[in-house]
Amino acid sequence: MAKTVTAKVRHEGGPIKGSRFIATVVPATDEESAKQALAVVRAEMPDAGHHCSAWRLASPAIERASDDGEPGGSAGRPILAQLTGRDLVDTAVIVSRFWGGTKLGVGGLARAYGGAAGLALDLAPLEQWVARTAGVIIHEHGDTDAVVRAMSGVRSSDVDVVYAATVTRHIELAVDDVTELTGAIADATAGRASVNFGEDEG
Repeated sequence: MAKTVTAKVRHEGGPIKGSRFIATVVPATDEESAKQALAVVRAEMPDAGHHCSAWRLASPAIERASDDGEPGGSAGRPILAQLTGRDLVDTAVIVSRFWGGTKLGVGGLARAYGGAAGLALDLAPLEQWVARTAGVIIHEHGDTDAVVRAMSGVRSSDVDVVYAATVTRHIELAVDDVTELTGAIADATAGRASVNFGEDEG
């Protein structure tokens, strides 16, 4: 079963022929968040010569790998191989290299980048990946506590809540929990709240 990381992790192993390799692992559910994570790492370590990266997304299924100026296939692909080998999705890995004065060759670079990614992933907290869907709950203000209690019983989270004449709650929910939550909210609000789910958001 596919898994995903649940928190950012950064790890630096020992130098390899003088070069430092610092791997950063971050959760990323879409390409925008993966690119943002890469931009943050670049800003945090502007003196690094290369910021090589790879990410795997679940829905839609996307795999990307970048050598960022290193010889073709020597960095991005070995990082991606660590993700595919562990069946990790919605995860991005950026490995930043500080040049140490000695060339490592394509094989040496592949081992260094892949190894740095693997060590960081070994430390990353993981959980089973769960397909999620987006939904909207519209309920009366007086039913707020009942709706929140119903949501706490399943794998759901608020994305946005709009308070007007009624409360419009945009949520994300595990696909497998849709039926349970729909029933729980109907029971908790005596049918006053409406629940609608759109297409699978991954």
